[in-house]
Amino acid sequence: MGTISARLFALILMLAAPAVAAQETDATGKVAIELNTVSEGEGNCTLTFLVTNGHAVDIEQLVYETVLFDAAGHVNRLTLFDFGALPMGSPRVRQFAVPELTCDGLGRVLFNGLHTCAADGLAQGVCGDSLRPSSRVKIEVLG
Repeated sequence: MGTISARLFALILMLAAPAVAAQETDATGKVAIELNTVSEGEGNCTLTFLVTNGHAVDIEQLVYETVLFDAAGHVNRLTLFDFGALPMGSPRVRQFAVPELTCDGLGRVLFNGLHTCAADGLAQGVCGDSLRPSSRVKIEVLG
């Protein structure tokens, strides 16, 4: 029985490892932002992002100008998403509740430009140039 449990545990680890390794490996020298989930709430759509700072220094504050498009492709709004402090190499989860928006009504998220990247040791604009957006949901994410 112990051997079967150990084998099952090893199989679970092998299946989970590629997803974890891909996020960490792909983030080297980049800011990887994945739209992980969306959920409906009291009159809003909450977007949950997994963010990894792959740079060799901590980022004290990271803010992107973000454009939300409706399902028909029209601009719904322009806003700022403040991802806060991001320690180097450590994934963080950030959520943004967007009022007066249904998740079904959201068609695309565009990181339109870098607003703030406060990090000692990073050249100006690096957080914008190194952005690597992705999505695990049906909503497209561009940057």
